[in-house]
Amino acid sequence: MSLLPYALARPFLFAMDAETAHEHTLALLARTQNTPLAWGYRQERVQDPVQLAGLTFPNRVGLAAGLDKNAHCIDGLAAMGFGFVEVGTVTPKGQPGNPKPRMFRLTQANALINRLGFNNDGLEAFLANVKLAKFRHNASTPGGTPMLLGLNIGKNAATPIESAADDYLICLDGVYPHADYVTVNISSPNTKNLRDLQSDEALDVLIGTLAKRRAELAQLHGKQVPVFIKIAPDLDSDQISVIAATLKRHGVNDEPPSWGVIATNTTIARDAVQGMPHAQETGGLSGAPVFEKSNEVIRQLRAAMGPDFPIIGVGGILSGADAVAKIKAGADVVQIYTGLIYKGPALVREAAQAIRDHA
Repeated sequence: MSLLPYALARPFLFAMDAETAHEHTLALLARTQNTPLAWGYRQERVQDPVQLAGLTFPNRVGLAAGLDKNAHCIDGLAAMGFGFVEVGTVTPKGQPGNPKPRMFRLTQANALINRLGFNNDGLEAFLANVKLAKFRHNASTPGGTPMLLGLNIGKNAATPIESAADDYLICLDGVYPHADYVTVNISSPNTKNLRDLQSDEALDVLIGTLAKRRAELAQLHGKQVPVFIKIAPDLDSDQISVIAATLKRHGVNDEPPSWGVIATNTTIARDAVQGMPHAQETGGLSGAPVFEKSNEVIRQLRAAMGPDFPIIGVGGILSGADAVAKIKAGADVVQIYTGLIYKGPALVREAAQAIRDHA
C-alpha cells in the first residue's frame, strides 16, 4: 500500500496549471521508478486474472493512453497496481501538439478538457523508452501474472487524412514486437479530421490495411498481437452499428478474438458542464461527465458484437462502483485516467477490488 497519501500531494499539484502538474508528476515518476523512492506510490497488485483477446490480464483495471505519451514511466505506473498500462499516442515523427494553454481542470465536475494534439517525441524515442522498461521482471506479487502493456498509435497532424493509413502502418511496424496489444487511436478530437476515420468506408479501408500488415508481422515475429480500435463517445446508434459491421467483416470471430474496441475517448459535448469555468474551451472533455455517454456506447457495442468480443471500457471512473458499472454495461476490463488525477493511485486498487468482489 502506498505510504504517501495522495491527499497530501494533490493541493500542491492543483495549485499549478494542469499541464505543468502533469509534467512534474511524470518527471517525478521517471526519476523514482525502480528506486526505493517508489514506496510513495507503490501498491500490491490485486490478483483477479481474466482472459481477453488471447491475453491474461492480471486484473481488470488499466491506465488509459494519454498520460504517459512518451513511455517514460511504465515501471512507475506498473508499481501502482495496474493490470495493464497503455502508453502513447505515438506518431511516426515527433510533434509539439497544439499551442498552450491546452489542458484545463473542471474541478467541480471531476473533469478535464485537453486539446494536446498528440504531442510526443516520435516513434524512435518512444520505442527506446519502451525497451528500457523492466516491469515484465518486476511482478509485485511472487508468482503473480505480469502487467500487460498496450501501445497506442496515431497519425501526425501534418499527414493528410487520405494518407493516414501510412502513418498507422509505420507505427504498427515499430510497436508490434514490444506490445501485448496495440491500440489504433482514430477518435481524438484534437487532430483535424481524425474522427472521419470512424466512418464506414474509411474504417473498412483502414482495418483491412492494418489486418494485412498484422498478418505479415505475426509471421515475422511468431506472435499474434491483438489490435483495439479506440472510438469516440459522440457516436449515434447508426454509427456504432457501422463500426460493429466493419469489425465483423475483418475476422472478429477469430479464436481467440484478435480485434477489440476501447470505448471511449473524450467527448466534444459540453451539456454536462455548462456554465462552469473553462467549459467552453476547445478539446476533449474527460472525467465524470463522460461516464454515462461511454457506458451507453459500451452497451450498444456489446449488443451488436455479442458476448465474446473484447471491449475495454473507459470514461469517468472515479470509484470502485463506477468501475463495476462499466463491467455491468458490457466492458471486459476498464481503464482510468482523469480519475487517477482526481483520486490518486488508491483508485487503482479500489476499482480492481470492487470488480473482483462483484464477480
